[in-house]
Amino acid sequence: VQLVESGGGLVQAGGSLRLSCAVSGIIFGDITIGWFRQAPGKKRELISEITISDGTTAYADSAKGRFTVSSDNPKNTVYLQIDSLNPGDTAVYYCAVHNHICPRRLCWDLYDHFGRGTQVTVSS
Repeated sequence: VQLVESGGGLVQAGGSLRLSCAVSGIIFGDITIGWFRQAPGKKRELISEITISDGTTAYADSAKGRFTVSSDNPKNTVYLQIDSLNPGDTAVYYCAVHNHICPRRLCWDLYDHFGRGTQVTVSS
């Protein structure tokens, strides 16, 4: 399984970014893709996920309103749109995958393959 993130960079506060996660080595229709982020000195947190088979999405409270997760199934790619960026969004953003049954939403402990991450830096 391979996940490759792209789209990070340096952006001014108020700007937007769209992160991409290209997935290979696994049947795309049977998986859930999650977006995690890890800010300096903080734990990695699961902020959003999408279940590919039915397009169901979920967001952590910290991501509701400004983050949008979507998928382009023919391209085996998942996106994370982030709007109204602020310095608190500065972090390394990772995508990850699992194909287990999750009894609730945002089962952070089920993710077993991660990409290497893409850095997002927001200047004030």
